[in-house]
Amino acid sequence: MKNRKYSPVFMMFLCMIMVVLLFPMTVNADMGPKASVRIQFEHMGDELCYGTLLSKEKSTGPASAWDGRTESAQKEYMDPGIWKIFVNYKDPDGYYFLQRSWKVSESKELAWTYYPPGDFKILLYYPETETFVSSGIYARYAFDTYYTVDMDGVDIGSVEYNDDLSTNERIEAYRSYNYRQEMLALGARIVLTILIEMLVALLFGFRQKKQLLILAVVNIITQIILNVLLNVINYNSGPLAFTFFYVLFELIVFALEAVLYCTILKRLSEKKKEDAYYILYSFVANLISFGAGLFLAAKLPACFDIEIS
Repeated sequence: MKNRKYSPVFMMFLCMIMVVLLFPMTVNADMGPKASVRIQFEHMGDELCYGTLLSKEKSTGPASAWDGRTESAQKEYMDPGIWKIFVNYKDPDGYYFLQRSWKVSESKELAWTYYPPGDFKILLYYPETETFVSSGIYARYAFDTYYTVDMDGVDIGSVEYNDDLSTNERIEAYRSYNYRQEMLALGARIVLTILIEMLVALLFGFRQKKQLLILAVVNIITQIILNVLLNVINYNSGPLAFTFFYVLFELIVFALEAVLYCTILKRLSEKKKEDAYYILYSFVANLISFGAGLFLAAKLPACFDIEIS
């Protein structure tokens, strides 16, 4: 019978969760962060060099291969002379130049941050020696994909541009996503969240060893599951999906913890409170940890590996 005291509250939050799950998420096709491919070049010299990604598909987003028509030439995105040279390049695997290039000799990086190709080859061009240097075939493996190319030992002056050049793979890239930093960030988020919720528990008067043990176990389990899921979502889908699911999962965690606290925690407490008190604790603890998580993600993106705008 006591459950009836808090069942309306839980029904309300369950309805909120169902609405979020069932309501269609209409998002503008151009809204929010976009996937990216970043190629870092180590030991690259100072010779003038342009780089691009050749695509398996003829187009991606606004970028597309030139079809020979004057009106479809996208020369405004690069030097017209370099555009012509890349357009005339013939790839043996049939990959397309999508009329985008970067002066990589300045930044030592090729950063395609707006609708990059899914399967691609790295192509470099050195105007001073009229030399092309190409790679094998690579693919995006995360929302933000990172590769590194070690240019040490690449002899860019030994080959001139000819029909056979494109068959010669001269550079290799390796994945350079910082998994170690991601794991450290995951651990930091879990520890900080648990500390915050335990401090709130002390403020609410939960000081018995059994109470603190239950709170610690529940928080460790829910926070590990929550943060692992969020990491997977951020890795594959980016910060916009991260934020959406962060809100959704926090509602679910709040409802789950409230149920556990109203049953297990209340039964172990020497001075039992009304069910609403345990629900209030769950709400306040999760609200504060949620706010702290968003704040730290915005202020310490290097630690949390996301960007909240």
